[in-house]
Amino acid sequence: MGRTQSLMREGHVLAGAPSQRLALESDALPSFDAKLAQADMYPLRAGVVDILQINVGKVCNQTCAHCHVDAAPDRKESMSREIFEQCLYVIAANDIPIIDITGGAPELNPHFRWFVESVSALGRRIMVRCNLTIIVSNPKYHDLPSFYARHNVEVVASLPFYSASRTDAQRGEGVYEASIRALALLNDVGYGKPDSGRLLNLVYNPAGAFLPADQAGLEAQFKRELRAKHSVEFNQLFCIANMPISRYLEYLIRTGNYESYMRRLVEAFNPAAVAGVMCRNTLSVAWDGRLFDCDFNQMLEMSPNGPSHIKDFDSDRLRGREIATGRHCFGCTAGSGSSCGGATV
Repeated sequence: MGRTQSLMREGHVLAGAPSQRLALESDALPSFDAKLAQADMYPLRAGVVDILQINVGKVCNQTCAHCHVDAAPDRKESMSREIFEQCLYVIAANDIPIIDITGGAPELNPHFRWFVESVSALGRRIMVRCNLTIIVSNPKYHDLPSFYARHNVEVVASLPFYSASRTDAQRGEGVYEASIRALALLNDVGYGKPDSGRLLNLVYNPAGAFLPADQAGLEAQFKRELRAKHSVEFNQLFCIANMPISRYLEYLIRTGNYESYMRRLVEAFNPAAVAGVMCRNTLSVAWDGRLFDCDFNQMLEMSPNGPSHIKDFDSDRLRGREIATGRHCFGCTAGSGSSCGGATV
């Protein structure tokens, strides 16, 4: 499943959002809205925006096989200072308690540190989704653990598994070793340590065409193995299902697993998981300022039923809006559910 460049650089048909949406709708499985209706939960509506998730760009130092963003070193999309300032204005003017910064590798955006400092000054909870290897990839990033600690940033770090073979198969050769070095540096400044208040949570994505295992059980395994092998500590493990979008969609189609995986998601639909899906309380901001119901809808360019740009942010118009859905939404509602914070039930 290893890749060396983005689908966009390859000129792959699935690099375009319309082609992805067409591929997702091109089989005989029921629609997500039909399943919601059967559960008497249609339409799905948003509540108050508790989390502003800001995707600051698609530039990344890795080219992971499962990436729904199609992020890579060859991507150029990066949030401008102007859009950052518009986001900061919205955060300051509204009671949004959590700011979730993602990418790409968000740290590669030239305005990243300024933005974190600015949001920190507003007293908001900050989460950064870090791929870990960025910390050890270049001396200019070696101080990131101290920077995060200084601004009380919650680090949400990607680590597909507690073994090198499965991690490197998904994220690239040498990623596991580099990730362990980065985790040790985070531990050195208190991250993941009991009672430190510095949260370090890991993210697990399955390496194949299957759903995540039980989150609590897998978390115990991760903690036991990482502690025994590397003396690494962390707080929680988030199990997130792979979404049939971009590179993972390409993998499913290329390996002949698309229909069986989608059927597995549909058959595992759990109405109890719907209440916890991230689109209910999260608003996604793209690198160019466009608004979406979630990061996955962003990659499929499914516009929201309400304001479509951060400069037009209106909490009253966003609250209660009907959320745009598609067959990919089965990925968030299968089994124990899946969100940016892991299992939902």
